[in-house]
Amino acid sequence: MNRIFTAFVVGAMVLGILVGWAINATLPAEGAKAVAENLSIITDVFLRLIKMIIAPLVFSTLVAGIAHMGDASEVGRVGVKTIGWFILASITSLTIGLIMVHLIHPGSGLSLTVAASEAAPTLDMSKFTLREFITHVVPSSIVDAMARNEILQIVVFSVLVGTAVSAVDDRAPAVLALVEQVAAIMLKVTGYVMRTAPLAIFAALSASIATQGLDVLVTYAKFVLGFYGSLALLWGLLVLVAVLIVGPRALKLMNQIRSPALLAFSTASSEAAYPRTLEELQKWGISRKVASFVLPLGYSFNLDGSMMYCTFAVMFIAQVYGVELSIGQQITMLLLLMVTSKGMAGVPRASLVVIAATLTFFDLPEAGLLLILAVDHLLDMGRSATNVIGNSVAAAVVAKWEGQIEEPSGEGAAT
Repeated sequence: MNRIFTAFVVGAMVLGILVGWAINATLPAEGAKAVAENLSIITDVFLRLIKMIIAPLVFSTLVAGIAHMGDASEVGRVGVKTIGWFILASITSLTIGLIMVHLIHPGSGLSLTVAASEAAPTLDMSKFTLREFITHVVPSSIVDAMARNEILQIVVFSVLVGTAVSAVDDRAPAVLALVEQVAAIMLKVTGYVMRTAPLAIFAALSASIATQGLDVLVTYAKFVLGFYGSLALLWGLLVLVAVLIVGPRALKLMNQIRSPALLAFSTASSEAAYPRTLEELQKWGISRKVASFVLPLGYSFNLDGSMMYCTFAVMFIAQVYGVELSIGQQITMLLLLMVTSKGMAGVPRASLVVIAATLTFFDLPEAGLLLILAVDHLLDMGRSATNVIGNSVAAAVVAKWEGQIEEPSGEGAAT
């Protein structure tokens, strides 16, 4: 069934590109834009269906997972291991991006100068202050947090509720049973929604190619190919580390999550792949309590693809304008991106906001954002898929450390 779904997804991607190219080549710009807007209705509805699922699914699975963990010390131990892995993965992705952009030098061929008349896109950077981030973590209302799909706030509330349930003498069996039933129902709803994914993928790619055409791929080929090459290197490193820590079964995990990764790639949304990723991780053998704990945290703290993109884009803009950053400045940039990237979750066009804040910090031309806007969606596809892979590897590694990976036979003991 998984292979059939993957075949449908790949077929939808290919057909979407072909149809989008045909629309772009045969219709005038206004006509292509009108068709793209109509196609986008399908994508918008699909993403709304996904967002409808996220809050109850994260809450129910996380509360149930933590309640089954045991005492607060176990929750704390898993949390420390998870955050430790996230920090290590963040440093790695940022460093690879920095090294690769120096090796490839994608911005060297443009050589632009700063013009006073150039205006950068207006982006709200107010949410990226330390005070705003810390206060934003704690929800003022869980209803409001769920209504706005603030995953990090939902995680905080769910961790508190799950810990409280596990601390009650009889573990509040009625509440725990209700939460588990909600989780089961939401996973079933997820299955229904996922059946429409190939249609949404077709619509998303058709709309994008219809308005921008294939030329955009050629114009920024060095930048785009360089970034995707960097992502491929990160993927290879993540898989290698997973094999070294988890064992050869990690290769089967990569095969298991190809459908959610393709879904994230084609819709340019890590969020769209969350329900399917959670389901596939559990099918592979990761215990529900670990998968339900690590994955939601990863969507706020472990955005490997997005962090690499920020490094790559900032250095690309610096190269375009001929600005040399010292080694000290580049190390400072990595540290800055590591902190500011943790506020990405739930903020529209968050990567662009983080890049804009970094450009301002180092007095780089903010108009450089105009250079990457044309291909931002295309690159967003790659970084969204990378976020899914990075979080899946994180869940597998933490599960291995906790002895919470079941053997394929299901008999088993944790490895």
